[in-house]
Amino acid sequence: MSTMWKECKAEELQKNAFEMIGKEWMLVTAAKPDGTVNTMTASWGGLGILWGKPVAFVFLRPQRYTKEFVDSSECFSLSFFGEEYRQALKYLGTVSGRTEDKIAKTGLTVAKDQEIPYFEEASMVLECRKRYQQNLEEGCFLDSEYCDKWYPEKDYHTMYVAEIEKILCRED
Repeated sequence: MSTMWKECKAEELQKNAFEMIGKEWMLVTAAKPDGTVNTMTASWGGLGILWGKPVAFVFLRPQRYTKEFVDSSECFSLSFFGEEYRQALKYLGTVSGRTEDKIAKTGLTVAKDQEIPYFEEASMVLECRKRYQQNLEEGCFLDSEYCDKWYPEKDYHTMYVAEIEKILCRED
């Protein structure tokens, strides 16, 4: 791990999760057992406490290539960036890693901490261990408007709840 990082405690975080995830976005990044890494931009998810632990929850559609990586690993990272990386995050959210090395095209640097990939350029990284996953189901929506609006193709997200094992914060 680079010396520009310090480990932070979840209860010390000062950033607003609604801003971090919903407006600034994050990269969900995982590695397959062979070491290949993929990432995608996400703006759906949250942070909180579940089962007495700090957790992150994220949602991935079945057709997203990154889902294969998250499914094949016990851990993944959530990387958060400053506004200067907005274009890179837009690119990583619209281009598939199936068809090109999209990470290389952004110029971002993959680093690993105990085999969990993340990005050196991030301002904060959450290292997460999957604890629960479940596919969203049409019959579980209490308001069909959400189903109609967000799932016209019936491609329901998988929800992942992951324990936040480590938080890396960039040292100022």
